[in-house]
Amino acid sequence: MNILILGAGRMGFGASWDLIHNSPVDHVTVADVDPARLAELEAKVGSSKLTIQRADVEDRETTLALMKGHDAIISCVVYRHNVELARLAIAAGANFCDLGGNNDVVAAELALDSDAKRAGVNVIPDCGLAPGMVSILVMHALARLDSVEGVHIRVGGLPQKPRPPLDYQLVFSVEGLINEYIEPAQVIRDGRILTIPSMTEVESLSFPSFPTLEAFQTSGGTSTLPDTLLGRVRELDYKTIRYAGHCEKFKTMIDLGLCSSEGIQVHGADVTPRRLFGELLMKNLPADEPDFVLIRVEAVGIKGATRQRIRYDIVDRYDEKTGLSAMMRTTAFPASIVAQMMASGVTTAKGALPQERCIPIQPFIDELARRDIRIVEQTEFLP
Repeated sequence: MNILILGAGRMGFGASWDLIHNSPVDHVTVADVDPARLAELEAKVGSSKLTIQRADVEDRETTLALMKGHDAIISCVVYRHNVELARLAIAAGANFCDLGGNNDVVAAELALDSDAKRAGVNVIPDCGLAPGMVSILVMHALARLDSVEGVHIRVGGLPQKPRPPLDYQLVFSVEGLINEYIEPAQVIRDGRILTIPSMTEVESLSFPSFPTLEAFQTSGGTSTLPDTLLGRVRELDYKTIRYAGHCEKFKTMIDLGLCSSEGIQVHGADVTPRRLFGELLMKNLPADEPDFVLIRVEAVGIKGATRQRIRYDIVDRYDEKTGLSAMMRTTAFPASIVAQMMASGVTTAKGALPQERCIPIQPFIDELARRDIRIVEQTEFLP
């Protein structure tokens, strides 16, 4: 089994570590435009099964040639490249998955379904954490109910030692973070798909041994689930978990226009607020410090003659032994699992498909457990 990873950043490191140290692969190639980043990844992973390759994903011919001969490809680069990379993977006869990040990009990838089927491969977007792993957890919960009223997903990456003013650290692309906060969220309400503003509907929630937390609407977490579950559930939503007070502070900066992509003139110079703000976030926010990832998936429905709430909780932590953050483990490991399922032919259908429609549920859950990503399950009987 030969796997290609595009991008040697945080998630590329996490995926390569999992493939080489946790999985039965023969060889892993990691490609990136930055030789220093490649060298750092090579030193951290440390295996003869690993090859690093300098390559620019915007170079179509080079990327196509690189893809050939691989059983599966994982894109860990910025989401804007994923549609073209999916096309190239189909042309190379290779399976392809990515970490998502934008609903329009995902829709364009899924539109490649007939091409992927003809090539006999899978294109599966959104294979990280959320969207990603949580979609499989949702389907796992729904399989245990006869009918479903509502599904509620809560996910967040938190620093173990929060620092003001935002009590947050960068654990993935700042572009992805801003997108989550400014693009609209898709939900199902009263059996209809609706679009609502992000950074709204703030609620409090608690996890054992944590202070009171908050969760609020953000974009992308439900991804393809509204279409998949329309007609099957009356309620579906996704909210991002943060330390209390984060939403109000960040939303103030959005309201001031700091996330706008519209250029403005400042003393005769063209300035894009979003780009400047992103640079300031990268400069001033901590990154790559010990973290937590919190996940809660709840499904309420009927089983037999009883109304039930099924809850899955996951609390994952930075791994001191490997240097892998909780966000790497819960984002890159699921993508690695999906890539291996595609490469070994255990997906339930070929084509460009959401993972909740083609990834076998229990084997995926078993693979999470094998990586010590533990699900705490509770069932509550309701009136």
